[in-house]
Amino acid sequence: METTWRDRLRYRIDEFFGRGTIALILGLFAVSLLIVLVIALIATVAGIDEGHAFPELLWMALLRTLDPGTMGSDAGSLGFLGAMLAVTLGGIFVISALIGIINTGIQGRLAELRKGRSRVIESGHTVLLGWSQQVFTILSELIVANANRGGATIVVLADRDKVEMEDEIRTRITDTRGTRIVCRSGSPVDLDEIDIANVQRSRSIIVLAPEVDEPDIEVIKTILAITNDPNRRPEPYHVVAELHDLSNVEATRLVGKDEVELIVVGDVVSRIIAQTCRQPGLSIVYGELLDFDGDEIYVSHQPALAGQTFDQALFAFEDATLLGIASENGEVRLRPPGSTVIGPGDRVIVIAEDDDRITLRSGPAPEVDEAAVVSCDPTLVPPEATLVLGWNQRVLQIAGELDGYVTRGSRLTLVSEDPEAAQAIDALRASISNQELTFIARSPTDRRTLDSLGVEDYQHILAVSPTDRYDPQRADARTLVTLLHLRDIASTAGHPFSITSEMADVRNRSLAEVTRADDFIVSDRLISLLLTQVSENKDLNPVFTDLFDSEGSEIYLRPASDYVRPGAAVTYATVVEAARRYEEVAIGYRVRAEWNDAARSYGVHLNPRLGASVELEASDKVIALAAG
Repeated sequence: METTWRDRLRYRIDEFFGRGTIALILGLFAVSLLIVLVIALIATVAGIDEGHAFPELLWMALLRTLDPGTMGSDAGSLGFLGAMLAVTLGGIFVISALIGIINTGIQGRLAELRKGRSRVIESGHTVLLGWSQQVFTILSELIVANANRGGATIVVLADRDKVEMEDEIRTRITDTRGTRIVCRSGSPVDLDEIDIANVQRSRSIIVLAPEVDEPDIEVIKTILAITNDPNRRPEPYHVVAELHDLSNVEATRLVGKDEVELIVVGDVVSRIIAQTCRQPGLSIVYGELLDFDGDEIYVSHQPALAGQTFDQALFAFEDATLLGIASENGEVRLRPPGSTVIGPGDRVIVIAEDDDRITLRSGPAPEVDEAAVVSCDPTLVPPEATLVLGWNQRVLQIAGELDGYVTRGSRLTLVSEDPEAAQAIDALRASISNQELTFIARSPTDRRTLDSLGVEDYQHILAVSPTDRYDPQRADARTLVTLLHLRDIASTAGHPFSITSEMADVRNRSLAEVTRADDFIVSDRLISLLLTQVSENKDLNPVFTDLFDSEGSEIYLRPASDYVRPGAAVTYATVVEAARRYEEVAIGYRVRAEWNDAARSYGVHLNPRLGASVELEASDKVIALAAG
């Protein structure tokens, strides 16, 4: 089919209109000038200019194009008035079209902004890549961490609608304390879209595992997009990434090298649960250390301590508690031998309320009441009985971690109707050597099942959230039913036993507190707190790795009567000295009378001043960093 000149003209016009708002405005401007020029020329050539010079006619025509009311005062021949009317009618068309184009352009621009596709122009900001329920905990903690840093900004980039993200954040976080939260829509695995968050000028980057079938693959792709960008910055990034499968750690390290700190969800949560179910109150201690309200762990360079031994430095701080030493070569040693000398390039690992509160004592250390110090002979830990109610894939690792703590001859009983639990029994038996395993294929929510177990014979009971089989809300509902039955059994039997519960959703913790379980482990919240801590200071990752490991040093809550005489009013320095003689580091204490008081952190007192007066009863606990 032959192309006509009309087809070519229509094609050119369509192409012009498709160029966007700016092109259309420039086109209308050219049309306006053309109308003005043609009318002025016609009036001059036809002799109907009424004595006006050509430049004056141009000006008069331009004014009538922009303001149709201007011609109301015109006088002259019919030809002159007709020319002015023509230019005015042309102006009405041009201005009307211009208004429409500008309005459409503004609406289009607003629509683009609502899509969240514009590039962020920030520096020194924290970038959060991905979206899950953890976002709200991470943002809340970063806001607290940034409270003393004016003008801080957090950029959230996720493959979601920008307005929806902003609405959810606004609903869950009402006070940002001056921290700006900027949301952008884009895929964290796309090289072009990840640049929207301006990761090149970021302070730190947190990579969340998406809620898909293979989240670790997406995390690895995101890290690749960050570290292998052709336009990447020369300075190393500070990336903290969340992984779900321990087997993917090596591949991720090959991609991220020294620029990425990895938090393996299943591994960390399993270790914390294994420690907590044997130490009632330990989850509260970890919560205090991991969040930014109250006291946290810091790594600080204190040149004045160079040449002192670790034992001497235990009493050197005014408002901080010494945990260990980070050597110049990056090695972390928690609770090193007391004779270890602090080198000039070493840094100390301390618990403090804030980094500006890490100050050395100016005067002598508070006196130690020698008469109140108790010396106990180490006793052999008897075999323990642990009951696990419910099933998810973490139970395999929890059992293995428990095996590193208990003595030979201990018992482990698993109760679950989940078919996957039955299939994993052989693997579970292979992972333990100090515990005898018993599997009962029944529902842990059935009261008759629980009554038949003889729960009063177990020292530790763990209610696991069945998240492999149910959605988080339904899983937590089943856990709540189990906890209610357990507390009723304990009340009826008059025999208290330690109950630790794993919750899938942090919002259900307040509901679970009516069951009066000793500890609640909210997996997502713990991981969110850990990601935030390491994003603020990458040196903390090896510290927490050591704390959560069954080998090396862990946190224990031990009877206060093992350290100081019950009821004796002593300085806290006396407690520190008593722990030092066991080659332990006292980091606080827990008061039994406050265990159910949320306003007093359930009785947990971390990092007391050395000169503070304490009076501990036999039922109270000393929180100590000690060998496993």
